[in-house]
Amino acid sequence: MQLGIIGMPMVGKTTLFELLTETYDKNGSQGKTNTAIARVPDERIDYLSGVFKPKKTTYAQLELIDIPGLIPGGEKSASLFLDTVRRADALLHMVRLFDDESVPYIYDSIDPIRDIETISYELLLSDLDLIEKRIDRINKNKKRNLMFKESNLLERLKDAISDEKPISSVEVDDEEQEIMNTYQFLTSKPMLICLNLNENDISNNDYPQKEAIAKYGELHNIPVVEVAASIEREIAQLDPEEKDIFMEEIGIKESGLVKISRTMYHRLGLISFFTVGEDEVKAWTIEAGTSARKAASKIHSDIERGFIRAEVVDYNTFKELGGMTAVKEKGLFRLEGKEYIVKDGEIVHFRFNV
Repeated sequence: MQLGIIGMPMVGKTTLFELLTETYDKNGSQGKTNTAIARVPDERIDYLSGVFKPKKTTYAQLELIDIPGLIPGGEKSASLFLDTVRRADALLHMVRLFDDESVPYIYDSIDPIRDIETISYELLLSDLDLIEKRIDRINKNKKRNLMFKESNLLERLKDAISDEKPISSVEVDDEEQEIMNTYQFLTSKPMLICLNLNENDISNNDYPQKEAIAKYGELHNIPVVEVAASIEREIAQLDPEEKDIFMEEIGIKESGLVKISRTMYHRLGLISFFTVGEDEVKAWTIEAGTSARKAASKIHSDIERGFIRAEVVDYNTFKELGGMTAVKEKGLFRLEGKEYIVKDGEIVHFRFNV
């Protein structure tokens, strides 16, 4: 999954990108599109790795795209911004709340609601333009009567955008969803608002327009998370023991990546299951509601094809009892068939024969 980081210039997008991906561009990367992989921290993987001491430990991953900031009124900037946004599966809108004279801003003031609405407006306009052009082509088509379903859907989407509502707010049936999948609507993408605060605001858990931003998120069904990207990037370079102490001192209970990945996983309906052993402990990402046989295909198509059964134990049960031997003695080691729905945090071993 590709998560695009969007926002105005100089709001901390690249700082967050470097923090999450543990990369640093000494030559500066303002105005460039960068892509890198972020490892998703998971204390469950940490624990399992400590128990099994594998040769390799593999965490779940997110592919992040650092998208150049949108300059309002700049046609070239908007074109680059929108083209890159289309590549992403989901969007993280970075919003500046920190006030720092050494980091100039395109506006004279810090106003998060204004910035959120400016980006939203650009996305809505792009979708409206796409819809109007498609409706015009359908109306000129001699076979337009055969395109009634698509035409009707596009008119409903146009009405929603005219009311400044994203396409994701429109209810569609399965057939309409298939039609929508042929487009690349920007406001249909899952969105997360990430507020970039300064150290004091994080410590005090208070900042300008806090209630207004929360209400905006609730009204538009967009989750909101808070980070202090600059100070977190500094903390990330410390030794683990120093890192924990420093985070506690300034009131950061968990890292930005943990907040972002957990919220985005929930937003996208994703979960993780684990495979364990002396060779590797690994987290696998699947959609909630995935069957055991389909989950097996994430590992290898041969396992899906030759699926016999899934041996399953819940992570919390495993940790509470201290190991697989105790789990089996308590009769909590389960054998599940191909239609079993895998749950978040389950340790799974697939039996198969090809």
